[in-house]
Amino acid sequence: MRLKQEFYQKDAVQAARDLLGKIIVRKYDGKTITVKIVETEAYCGAEDKASHAHNNKKTKRTAPMFKKGGHAYIYLIYGMYYCLNVVTAAENNPHAVLIRGVEPLKGLKYIKENRQIKSSRSKDLTNGPGKLSQALKIDKSFDGCNLVENNSLYLTDGGTEDFEIESSPRINIDYAEEYKDKKWRFFIKNNKYVSK
Repeated sequence: MRLKQEFYQKDAVQAARDLLGKIIVRKYDGKTITVKIVETEAYCGAEDKASHAHNNKKTKRTAPMFKKGGHAYIYLIYGMYYCLNVVTAAENNPHAVLIRGVEPLKGLKYIKENRQIKSSRSKDLTNGPGKLSQALKIDKSFDGCNLVENNSLYLTDGGTEDFEIESSPRINIDYAEEYKDKKWRFFIKNNKYVSK
């Protein structure tokens, strides 16, 4: 069941928790990959000193964050890795959730083709935001795409699986002053695909 627009109309902290266990579907060239979201980070708009949209900073880069919840925001880190974010909340309230770790469910062969890594450990394929975007062939072309309507990249419900959610401060945001200690990183307890 594809997630509808209503699902995304909430603040990033609530959405970051609610996205755990949901499924990302990626289709290309007749191939389908599905992965379960196991780790997220919330970025809470204008007030959040760790957010790209802190102080309502709207630029060409951050413009997708100002769309209505249910769009993708993709940015580049270290000049080489793309990061997938799910925009949440209302239009012009730039909340977004960074997808940090996913567990492969279907299409492992394609994930391995896309990643081309030496490690034989399956967790190394998708246990980090840059890794999972590479695994799913997600690049800047998806920036601003509507996850409710797009047929190449979208999210579905994950069923009724029970799991425990843990939280911690977000990663690599030491510049964010008092916001660096907020426990806005959420992950499924004991899941091996959570980033280290």
